[in-house]
Order: sequence, then C-alpha cells, then structure tokens
Amino acid sequence: MSVVTINKGNFKKEVLEASEPVLLDFWAPWCGPCRMLSPVVDEVAEERAGQVKVGKINVDEEPDLASEFGVMSIPTLVVMKNGQPTGSSVGLQSKKQVEALLD
Repeated sequence: MSVVTINKGNFKKEVLEASEPVLLDFWAPWCGPCRMLSPVVDEVAEERAGQVKVGKINVDEEPDLASEFGVMSIPTLVVMKNGQPTGSSVGLQSKKQVEALLD
C-alpha cells in the first residue's frame, strides 16, 4: 500500500520534494463522506503506485496544514506537482473524478 500519512514533520520531504505528483486527501475519522472516499483513494494509490504518491492528512491532527491549503470542508483532495497545487476537489468524488484530477 503506497498511502503515506502526511504531517507537519514529513510534509516537505513527502510532498514538496516529491519527484512524482502527490494526491493529498484531507480527511477526519468522524467524516462519513471521507470514509466513503477513502477506498477510492486507496485504489488509485495501488493502481498508480510508482507514478503518483498518495498522502492522507487528518485535519484534526494537522490543522495548520489544512488551513495552509484553505481546507474549509472535507473530504478535500489536492494534487501537488513540483511543490505546487495543480488541482483540487471538495466532497465525495468518483474514482473517475479522482483520476481526472491527476491527469
């Protein structure tokens, strides 16, 4: 499984310095739509292992990262390429929508 838990401590190394695009999943354990999106994100991580890095950010544990990205509601997905956000979506997404974000 190639999903990384992202926090303030590893953000620079895992996200900003990543050579591949990074899909960030902002979520929380109490969020129903987040729990529904999680298997979709995991599937994309598995199928695109080596091409895309997938990181999950628990907004309860990492409020600073959430506010840095302007996350107002969850789930929020953000795609990072070369340390810059290139796309994002808010709310429950289909697998097709998640893949379209990455392409």
